[in-house]
Amino acid sequence: MGLIIGCIADDFTGGSDAASFLRKGGLSTLLINGDSYRDSGPGSGTQAVVLALKTRSAEPEEAVAQSAEALEWLLEQGAEKIYFKYCSTFDSTPRGNIGPVTDMLMERLDAPYTLLCPALPVNGRTVQEGVLYVNGVPLGESSMRFHPVNPMWESRIDRLMAPQSKYPCLVLDSGLMASGPAAVRDALSRAAAEAGHITAVPDYYDSRQGAELAENFGDLPLLTGGSGLLEHLARRASLGPEKEGTTEDFPEASGRRLILAGSCSAMTIKQVEAYLATGGRAIRMEPEKLIRGEQKQEDFLRAIRETEEDLLIYSSAAPEELYRGEGAEQVSALLEGTMARLARAALDLGIKKLIVAGGETSGAVTRRLGFSRFYIGDDAAPGVPVMRPAEEPGLALALKSGNFGDENFFINTLV
Repeated sequence: MGLIIGCIADDFTGGSDAASFLRKGGLSTLLINGDSYRDSGPGSGTQAVVLALKTRSAEPEEAVAQSAEALEWLLEQGAEKIYFKYCSTFDSTPRGNIGPVTDMLMERLDAPYTLLCPALPVNGRTVQEGVLYVNGVPLGESSMRFHPVNPMWESRIDRLMAPQSKYPCLVLDSGLMASGPAAVRDALSRAAAEAGHITAVPDYYDSRQGAELAENFGDLPLLTGGSGLLEHLARRASLGPEKEGTTEDFPEASGRRLILAGSCSAMTIKQVEAYLATGGRAIRMEPEKLIRGEQKQEDFLRAIRETEEDLLIYSSAAPEELYRGEGAEQVSALLEGTMARLARAALDLGIKKLIVAGGETSGAVTRRLGFSRFYIGDDAAPGVPVMRPAEEPGLALALKSGNFGDENFFINTLV
């Protein structure tokens, strides 16, 4: 069995999320960070490869260019199916990047239509009648409306796609879906024949529907969405409904943990609060103090060196506490860069367990650490695998998207 699924993810935590579900579905999975995939092939025995790009907040033209290069590499490796993985809250700007990248992939693969499936029911992301819900709340009314980079004010996926894609987006309502897969595919083919290409949004609010979508549409050359559909596609491909992915024989990662939290999502803030409630050692990184020089990187390094127990360093803050002053984007880069340098210093000091919260923070950390390929282990939470760098498998890393994990994630992970 060769390379079955090639996945293009728009950031690192999205890539690790995708990889965890592919492995859970029974496929031997390799996660490759950034453009280091160009260095060599995936290796024998690899059944799924996830390429974690940094395109979520890139300009659409750059996102399309990077994704096109990744696609060509995956096709060269013999990937039978391509999956475009984006955030389960459809995190995107009005100009892109989900629409432009999906358009390019459909055109390059000569796919008349594909599905948009951002749902991840196990983490509270569901789709019904074209509306995306976060824990039962329409996306545009959820905490995502306060996102510091891409605030989400719209809940209907077809309306989110309208300014992004040059092709129509159809909602597969419950009436059409009830007519059966053959009738649905016939309707999609007719619509695609008129428009050139189309995207379609099915209901997906429980695991059963994910399995049905994989069975009925798993032969398409291109599928897109969150990670919820990937486990079902992997199970269909592995022909083993309960088969687990392979596990490497890793050396034990022992000792204290360093937790770096840069996400300002509602769940990460709850996780910080739960950790603080235990009396655990923690330091808050404050943007204004960093700018004024009242906090310095050396202050945090000293704490890492001198603290013998677990340590949390966090910049997470509620929406009303976020830095809104001049140069807010530069401040975000400052926070991410400082976190990344602390992660590198911690590993140099012998710390073997690293937890990072936030997509942008995780991306900055992985680039600074310099690891490019990761073995995928068991989940610390749905969509958050424990990863071992191929270059240094004695390290255990858990890098999560801001909203993933329960309130006790920082307390229980990698203990």
